[in-house]
Amino acid sequence: MREEQAVGNPVISVDTKKKEPVGNFKNSGQEWRPKGQPEQVRVHDFVIKERGKVAPYGVYDLAANRGWVNVGIDHDPAEFAVESIRWWWKTSGRRSYRKARRRLITADGGVSNGHRVRLWKWELQKWADETGWEICVCPFPTGTSKWNKSEPRLFSFITKNWRGRPLLSHAAMVNLIAATRNAGGQRVTCRLDMRQYPSGVKVSDEQMATIRITPDSVCGEWNYTIHTRRETTPN
Repeated sequence: MREEQAVGNPVISVDTKKKEPVGNFKNSGQEWRPKGQPEQVRVHDFVIKERGKVAPYGVYDLAANRGWVNVGIDHDPAEFAVESIRWWWKTSGRRSYRKARRRLITADGGVSNGHRVRLWKWELQKWADETGWEICVCPFPTGTSKWNKSEPRLFSFITKNWRGRPLLSHAAMVNLIAATRNAGGQRVTCRLDMRQYPSGVKVSDEQMATIRITPDSVCGEWNYTIHTRRETTPN
C-alpha cells in the first residue's frame, strides 16, 4: 500500500455497511432533546414497504483520509459496488490523483466484492477498459474483514454521528452521513443512488475467459490485477 501511495496511486478501502430500514425506527444511542419531547419510534423493525431499506457502500481514501458513500435504494450486487467506486473516481478521486496509473482496492471479500464473485471481476474489467488503467485488488481473507480500513475509519464514525437519530428518510440519511467528521479532519461525501440494479446476473465462462487478469505471486487466488483490454489513453 505504501509503495502505491508513494508514487501517487490511490489506495482505497471499500465495503458495504449493513442495510438500514428507512423510517421512524429505533436507532441505538442517545441524543439531547427538549424535556418531555422524546422521539416517537416504532416498536418493531418491520420494513415500511414504501420506503424500504438502503445499502450504503463506502469508499475510503487512505492517503487523503476522505470518505465517499453511495446510498443505494436497491440490493447491493457487484454492479452496484463498481458503480459506487466509479462515482468516487469521477467526483473526488480524479482531482486528487491526476497522474495515477494504477488503483489499489482493498475489500472485505463480501457478497458484492468477494474474490470468487465473477460479476465483480467482470465489472472491474469494464471499468479498466473505460479508463485504460490497471486495477489491483486485495481482498481480506474470511474472518479478517475488521482489518479493512473502511470499517474503523469510515463506517464507525458514521454510526456515531447518527446514533440515537431515526433515519426518517433518504434525505435524512444522506445528510447525516455527509455531516460525519472526526478529530483527524476526515470529511465524507454522500450521494443517493436511485438506480435499480438487476439481480441474478450471471457471467459465463466465455466472458470470464476474456478478462485480462494476472494473479499476484503471493496468494494469487485472492490478490490479482486486472488490465485494460484495449489500447487507450488514461482519463
